[in-house]
Amino acid sequence: MGGGGKIPYPKHVWSPAGGWYSQPSNWKSNTAVMGAVIFGITALCWSVSADREYRDKMPEQGRFFPSRYWSRQIVEYERKVKEKESREG
Repeated sequence: MGGGGKIPYPKHVWSPAGGWYSQPSNWKSNTAVMGAVIFGITALCWSVSADREYRDKMPEQGRFFPSRYWSRQIVEYERKVKEKESREG
């Protein structure tokens, strides 16, 4: 029912994917390293994008707006609005 054992294959075959029945001994560490690399590249791109984001119109006060938390322009604008409200009130 199991289809038998592994079939014989040529040992000299190399492929980037690892060839037949590949299970490298360090696959867990390789996966962790690549995950960290992908996370780092994503974080770098996210940071550059947030720094370069520019808005002509600011979001409405109190309305959910995700980039409100990381866009420098919106954070500074809302800080100025709070300071202005605290001075007036």
